[in-house]
Amino acid sequence: MEETHRHYYRPIPQPSGGRWRLAGGWVGFSQIEILARGQSPRICDEVPQEVLQRLTAARPPLLGLSLDRPRLMGIINATPDSFSDGGSYDPLRQGEALIAAGADILDIGGESTRPGAREIPVPEEIARIEPVIRALAKRVPMSVDTRKAAVANAALDAGAVMVNDVSGFDFDPELAQLVAETSVPVCLMHAQGKPETMQDDPRYDDVLLDVYDALEARVARAEAAGIPRARIFIDPGIGFGKTQDHNLALLRRISLYHGLGCPILLGLSRKRFIGAISGAERPADRMPGTLALTLAALAQGIQLHRVHDVAEIAQGMRLWQALAQNDEAGK
Repeated sequence: MEETHRHYYRPIPQPSGGRWRLAGGWVGFSQIEILARGQSPRICDEVPQEVLQRLTAARPPLLGLSLDRPRLMGIINATPDSFSDGGSYDPLRQGEALIAAGADILDIGGESTRPGAREIPVPEEIARIEPVIRALAKRVPMSVDTRKAAVANAALDAGAVMVNDVSGFDFDPELAQLVAETSVPVCLMHAQGKPETMQDDPRYDDVLLDVYDALEARVARAEAAGIPRARIFIDPGIGFGKTQDHNLALLRRISLYHGLGCPILLGLSRKRFIGAISGAERPADRMPGTLALTLAALAQGIQLHRVHDVAEIAQGMRLWQALAQNDEAGK
Protein backbone atom coordinates (compact mmCIF):
# COMPACT_ATOMS: atom_id res chain seq x y z
CA MET A 1 0.00 0.00 0.00
CA GLU A 2 2.86 2.38 0.79
CA GLU A 3 4.32 1.91 -2.70
CA THR A 4 1.02 3.08 -4.21
CA HIS A 5 1.58 6.53 -2.73
CA ARG A 6 5.29 6.76 -3.39
CA HIS A 7 6.34 10.24 -4.49
CA TYR A 8 8.44 10.90 -7.58
CA TYR A 9 10.17 14.25 -8.01
CA ARG A 10 10.54 15.85 -11.42
CA PRO A 11 12.64 19.02 -11.67
CA ILE A 12 10.89 21.66 -13.78
CA PRO A 13 13.56 23.07 -16.09
CA GLN A 14 13.85 26.82 -16.63
CA PRO A 15 15.05 28.43 -19.87
CA SER A 16 17.48 30.54 -17.86
CA GLY A 17 18.39 31.10 -14.23
CA GLY A 18 17.00 28.84 -11.52
CA ARG A 19 17.90 28.25 -7.90
CA TRP A 20 19.76 25.02 -8.66
CA ARG A 21 21.73 23.47 -11.52
CA LEU A 22 20.27 20.23 -12.85
CA ALA A 23 22.86 17.44 -12.69
CA GLY A 24 25.62 20.06 -12.61
CA GLY A 25 24.78 20.97 -16.19
CA TRP A 26 23.40 23.78 -18.30
CA VAL A 27 19.78 23.74 -17.13
CA GLY A 28 18.43 25.35 -13.96
CA PHE A 29 15.32 24.67 -11.90
CA SER A 30 13.57 26.28 -8.94
CA GLN A 31 10.54 24.00 -8.54
CA ILE A 32 9.68 20.34 -8.70
CA GLU A 33 6.61 18.49 -9.86
CA ILE A 34 5.57 15.82 -7.38
CA LEU A 35 4.06 12.75 -9.04
CA ALA A 36 2.32 9.77 -7.45
CA ARG A 37 0.25 6.93 -8.82
CA GLY A 38 -3.44 7.71 -8.86
CA GLN A 39 -2.91 11.32 -7.83
CA SER A 40 -2.80 14.61 -9.71
CA PRO A 41 0.65 16.18 -10.10
CA ARG A 42 1.43 19.14 -7.84
CA ILE A 43 4.10 21.82 -7.99
CA CYS A 44 6.33 22.50 -5.00
CA ASP A 45 9.00 25.12 -4.27
CA GLU A 46 10.78 23.05 -1.63
CA VAL A 47 12.79 19.92 -2.40
CA PRO A 48 13.74 17.22 0.13
CA GLN A 49 17.47 17.39 0.75
CA GLU A 50 18.25 13.84 -0.37
CA VAL A 51 16.26 14.39 -3.57
CA LEU A 52 17.99 17.70 -4.22
CA GLN A 53 21.37 16.04 -3.85
CA ARG A 54 20.58 13.47 -6.55
CA LEU A 55 19.11 16.10 -8.86
CA THR A 56 21.97 18.58 -8.60
CA ALA A 57 25.10 16.42 -8.22
CA ALA A 58 27.41 16.82 -11.20
CA ARG A 59 27.60 13.63 -13.25
CA PRO A 60 31.08 12.13 -13.65
CA PRO A 61 32.81 12.51 -17.04
CA LEU A 62 32.22 9.88 -19.71
CA LEU A 63 35.49 8.52 -21.05
CA GLY A 64 37.17 11.85 -20.41
CA LEU A 65 34.23 13.85 -21.78
CA SER A 66 32.65 16.24 -19.28
CA LEU A 67 28.87 16.08 -19.04
CA ASP A 68 28.30 19.71 -18.15
CA ARG A 69 27.34 20.15 -21.80
CA PRO A 70 25.43 17.80 -24.14
CA ARG A 71 27.32 15.15 -26.09
CA LEU A 72 26.65 13.31 -29.34
CA MET A 73 26.91 9.56 -29.85
CA GLY A 74 27.06 8.67 -33.55
CA ILE A 75 25.32 5.48 -34.68
CA ILE A 76 27.06 2.84 -36.79
CA ASN A 77 24.72 0.04 -37.85
CA ALA A 78 26.88 -2.85 -39.03
CA THR A 79 23.70 -4.71 -39.92
CA PRO A 80 21.90 -5.45 -43.18
CA ASP A 81 18.47 -5.07 -41.56
CA SER A 82 18.53 -1.95 -39.38
CA PHE A 83 15.22 -0.07 -39.46
CA SER A 84 16.90 3.14 -40.60
CA ASP A 85 19.88 2.44 -42.81
CA GLY A 86 20.60 -1.28 -42.82
CA GLY A 87 23.03 -2.27 -45.53
CA SER A 88 23.06 1.20 -47.07
CA TYR A 89 26.67 2.08 -46.25
CA ASP A 90 30.07 0.72 -45.37
CA PRO A 91 30.30 0.78 -41.53
CA LEU A 92 33.94 1.87 -41.48
CA ARG A 93 33.38 4.76 -43.87
CA GLN A 94 30.29 5.75 -41.92
CA GLY A 95 32.30 5.83 -38.72
CA GLU A 96 34.93 8.03 -40.33
CA ALA A 97 32.22 10.40 -41.58
CA LEU A 98 30.65 10.64 -38.12
CA ILE A 99 34.03 11.43 -36.57
CA ALA A 100 34.55 14.19 -39.13
CA ALA A 101 31.07 15.51 -38.35
CA GLY A 102 31.93 15.91 -34.68
CA ALA A 103 30.71 12.80 -32.87
CA ASP A 104 32.02 12.62 -29.31
CA ILE A 105 31.63 8.85 -29.22
CA LEU A 106 30.54 6.14 -31.66
CA ASP A 107 28.11 3.32 -30.90
CA ILE A 108 28.37 0.26 -33.14
CA GLY A 109 25.91 -2.60 -33.27
CA GLY A 110 25.98 -5.84 -35.23
CA GLU A 111 22.48 -7.08 -34.43
CA SER A 112 19.34 -5.13 -35.27
CA THR A 113 16.91 -4.55 -32.40
CA ARG A 114 14.22 -2.97 -34.56
CA PRO A 115 10.65 -4.17 -33.92
CA GLY A 116 10.32 -7.69 -35.26
CA ALA A 117 14.07 -8.31 -35.50
CA ARG A 118 15.35 -11.80 -34.76
CA GLU A 119 18.44 -12.77 -32.79
CA ILE A 120 21.58 -13.63 -34.78
CA PRO A 121 24.44 -15.97 -33.79
CA VAL A 122 27.27 -14.55 -31.67
CA PRO A 123 30.06 -15.25 -34.22
CA GLU A 124 28.16 -13.38 -36.92
CA GLU A 125 27.54 -10.39 -34.65
CA ILE A 126 31.22 -10.24 -33.70
CA ALA A 127 32.38 -10.51 -37.30
CA ARG A 128 30.27 -7.50 -38.27
CA ILE A 129 31.65 -5.12 -35.65
CA GLU A 130 35.17 -6.22 -34.70
CA PRO A 131 37.06 -4.87 -37.75
CA VAL A 132 35.36 -1.47 -37.48
CA ILE A 133 36.17 -1.15 -33.79
CA ARG A 134 39.81 -2.06 -34.38
CA ALA A 135 40.07 0.53 -37.14
CA LEU A 136 38.43 3.42 -35.28
CA ALA A 137 39.03 2.85 -31.55
CA LYS A 138 42.24 4.90 -31.46
CA ARG A 139 40.49 7.90 -33.01
CA VAL A 140 37.34 8.20 -30.90
CA PRO A 141 35.81 6.34 -27.93
CA MET A 142 33.80 3.36 -29.16
CA SER A 143 30.71 1.89 -27.51
CA VAL A 144 29.37 -1.54 -28.42
CA ASP A 145 25.61 -1.90 -28.78
CA THR A 146 24.95 -5.51 -27.75
CA ARG A 147 22.93 -7.64 -25.35
CA LYS A 148 25.48 -10.45 -25.22
CA ALA A 149 28.50 -10.89 -22.95
CA ALA A 150 30.50 -12.82 -25.57
CA VAL A 151 30.02 -10.08 -28.14
CA ALA A 152 30.85 -7.34 -25.64
CA ASN A 153 34.00 -9.19 -24.58
CA ALA A 154 35.22 -9.41 -28.18
CA ALA A 155 34.40 -5.73 -28.73
CA LEU A 156 36.28 -4.65 -25.62
CA ASP A 157 39.27 -6.73 -26.72
CA ALA A 158 39.13 -4.92 -30.06
CA GLY A 159 39.23 -1.50 -28.37
CA ALA A 160 35.68 -0.59 -27.38
CA VAL A 161 35.45 1.25 -24.05
CA MET A 162 31.72 1.21 -23.27
CA VAL A 163 28.77 -1.20 -23.40
CA ASN A 164 25.26 -0.16 -24.47
CA ASP A 165 22.77 -2.90 -23.54
CA VAL A 166 19.23 -2.33 -24.79
CA SER A 167 18.00 -5.12 -22.49
CA GLY A 168 19.43 -3.55 -19.33
CA PHE A 169 21.11 -6.88 -18.40
CA ASP A 170 17.83 -8.79 -18.83
CA PHE A 171 18.98 -10.74 -21.89
CA ASP A 172 22.36 -12.03 -20.70
CA PRO A 173 23.07 -11.88 -16.93
CA GLU A 174 26.77 -12.60 -17.60
CA LEU A 175 27.12 -9.19 -19.23
CA ALA A 176 26.86 -7.47 -15.83
CA GLN A 177 29.80 -9.48 -14.52
CA LEU A 178 31.87 -8.61 -17.59
CA VAL A 179 31.14 -4.89 -17.22
CA ALA A 180 32.05 -5.04 -13.53
CA GLU A 181 35.32 -6.86 -14.18
CA THR A 182 36.43 -4.57 -17.02
CA SER A 183 35.41 -1.32 -15.27
CA VAL A 184 33.86 0.18 -18.42
CA PRO A 185 30.82 2.47 -18.47
CA VAL A 186 27.49 0.88 -19.34
CA CYS A 187 24.15 2.18 -20.55
CA LEU A 188 21.13 0.32 -19.20
CA MET A 189 18.04 0.80 -21.32
CA HIS A 190 14.41 0.04 -20.55
CA ALA A 191 12.56 -2.22 -22.97
CA GLN A 192 9.28 -4.03 -22.53
CA GLY A 193 9.65 -7.43 -24.17
CA LYS A 194 12.09 -8.58 -26.85
CA PRO A 195 12.50 -7.02 -30.31
CA GLU A 196 10.54 -9.85 -31.92
CA THR A 197 7.32 -8.97 -30.09
CA MET A 198 7.85 -5.71 -28.17
CA GLN A 199 5.54 -3.62 -30.37
CA ASP A 200 2.66 -6.13 -30.49
CA ASP A 201 0.61 -4.52 -27.72
CA PRO A 202 2.70 -2.60 -25.14
CA ARG A 203 0.79 -1.64 -21.99
CA TYR A 204 1.65 0.24 -18.78
CA ASP A 205 -0.20 1.36 -15.66
CA ASP A 206 1.71 4.66 -15.84
CA VAL A 207 4.47 4.60 -18.45
CA LEU A 208 6.48 7.45 -16.90
CA LEU A 209 6.58 5.89 -13.44
CA ASP A 210 6.72 2.27 -14.59
CA VAL A 211 9.84 3.00 -16.63
CA TYR A 212 11.34 4.90 -13.68
CA ASP A 213 10.80 1.92 -11.38
CA ALA A 214 12.23 -0.50 -13.94
CA LEU A 215 15.34 1.62 -14.48
CA GLU A 216 15.77 2.02 -10.74
CA ALA A 217 15.71 -1.78 -10.39
CA ARG A 218 18.23 -2.18 -13.21
CA VAL A 219 20.61 0.30 -11.60
CA ALA A 220 20.28 -1.48 -8.25
CA ARG A 221 21.02 -4.82 -9.93
CA ALA A 222 24.07 -3.37 -11.65
CA GLU A 223 25.37 -1.95 -8.37
CA ALA A 224 24.85 -5.34 -6.71
CA ALA A 225 26.98 -6.85 -9.48
CA GLY A 226 29.81 -4.46 -8.58
CA ILE A 227 29.21 -1.66 -11.09
CA PRO A 228 29.34 1.76 -9.38
CA ARG A 229 26.58 4.24 -10.19
CA ALA A 230 29.24 6.63 -11.49
CA ARG A 231 29.72 4.30 -14.49
CA ILE A 232 26.03 3.79 -15.27
CA PHE A 233 23.98 5.61 -17.90
CA ILE A 234 20.23 5.12 -18.16
CA ASP A 235 18.02 5.20 -21.24
CA PRO A 236 14.18 5.22 -21.07
CA GLY A 237 14.09 3.26 -24.33
CA ILE A 238 12.02 5.36 -26.70
CA GLY A 239 10.25 3.01 -29.14
CA PHE A 240 11.17 -0.19 -27.31
CA GLY A 241 7.84 -1.66 -26.24
CA LYS A 242 6.11 1.74 -26.36
CA THR A 243 3.34 3.27 -28.41
CA GLN A 244 3.47 6.77 -29.83
CA ASP A 245 1.57 8.07 -26.80
CA HIS A 246 4.00 6.31 -24.46
CA ASN A 247 6.98 7.87 -26.26
CA LEU A 248 5.49 11.37 -26.05
CA ALA A 249 4.62 10.97 -22.37
CA LEU A 250 8.22 10.00 -21.60
CA LEU A 251 9.67 12.89 -23.59
CA ARG A 252 7.37 15.52 -22.03
CA ARG A 253 8.64 14.72 -18.54
CA ILE A 254 12.00 13.09 -19.20
CA SER A 255 13.68 15.32 -16.60
CA LEU A 256 12.13 12.98 -14.00
CA TYR A 257 14.88 10.45 -14.68
CA HIS A 258 17.59 12.74 -13.35
CA GLY A 259 16.27 11.63 -9.98
CA LEU A 260 18.03 8.29 -10.46
CA GLY A 261 21.36 10.07 -10.10
CA CYS A 262 22.76 8.83 -13.42
CA PRO A 263 23.44 10.61 -16.69
CA ILE A 264 20.78 9.99 -19.31
CA LEU A 265 21.25 8.68 -22.84
CA LEU A 266 18.44 9.36 -25.30
CA GLY A 267 18.02 7.35 -28.47
CA LEU A 268 15.13 8.60 -30.59
CA SER A 269 16.87 9.26 -33.89
CA ARG A 270 14.65 8.61 -36.93
CA LYS A 271 12.22 6.50 -34.87
CA ARG A 272 8.94 5.39 -36.41
CA PHE A 273 6.74 7.64 -34.28
CA ILE A 274 8.59 10.68 -35.65
CA GLY A 275 7.54 9.64 -39.11
CA ALA A 276 3.97 8.93 -38.00
CA ILE A 277 3.59 12.43 -36.54
CA SER A 278 5.51 14.35 -39.19
CA GLY A 279 4.50 12.44 -42.28
CA ALA A 280 8.10 11.50 -43.11
CA GLU A 281 7.69 7.90 -44.24
CA ARG A 282 11.37 7.22 -44.96
CA PRO A 283 13.62 7.04 -41.87
CA ALA A 284 16.27 9.06 -43.72
CA ASP A 285 13.80 11.97 -43.96
CA ARG A 286 13.21 12.19 -40.20
CA MET A 287 16.24 14.29 -39.27
CA PRO A 288 14.22 17.52 -38.75
CA GLY A 289 11.85 15.72 -36.38
CA THR A 290 14.80 14.16 -34.59
CA LEU A 291 16.37 17.60 -34.18
CA ALA A 292 13.15 19.09 -32.79
CA LEU A 293 12.89 16.40 -30.12
CA THR A 294 16.61 16.58 -29.36
CA LEU A 295 16.39 20.31 -28.68
CA ALA A 296 13.39 19.71 -26.42
CA ALA A 297 15.45 17.15 -24.53
CA LEU A 298 18.36 19.60 -24.23
CA ALA A 299 15.97 21.92 -22.43
CA GLN A 300 15.45 19.14 -19.89
CA GLY A 301 19.17 18.56 -19.33
CA ILE A 302 19.65 15.28 -21.21
CA GLN A 303 23.37 14.67 -21.53
CA LEU A 304 24.01 12.09 -24.28
CA HIS A 305 22.15 11.93 -27.61
CA ARG A 306 22.45 8.87 -29.85
CA VAL A 307 21.86 10.02 -33.42
CA HIS A 308 22.38 9.08 -37.07
CA ASP A 309 22.74 12.63 -38.44
CA VAL A 310 25.62 13.97 -36.36
CA ALA A 311 26.50 17.04 -38.46
CA GLU A 312 22.93 18.32 -38.66
CA ILE A 313 22.09 17.67 -35.01
CA ALA A 314 25.39 19.24 -33.89
CA GLN A 315 24.60 22.38 -35.87
CA GLY A 316 21.16 22.68 -34.31
CA MET A 317 22.59 22.11 -30.84
CA ARG A 318 25.18 24.84 -31.28
CA LEU A 319 22.49 27.34 -32.22
CA TRP A 320 20.31 26.23 -29.30
CA GLN A 321 23.21 26.64 -26.89
CA ALA A 322 24.07 30.08 -28.27
CA LEU A 323 20.52 31.27 -27.62
CA ALA A 324 20.38 29.64 -24.19
CA GLN A 325 23.54 31.31 -22.91
CA ASN A 326 23.20 34.36 -20.72
CA ASP A 327 24.53 37.24 -22.83
CA GLU A 328 25.99 39.49 -20.18
CA ALA A 329 27.82 41.55 -22.81
CA GLY A 330 24.52 42.55 -24.37
CA LYS A 331 23.02 43.94 -21.19
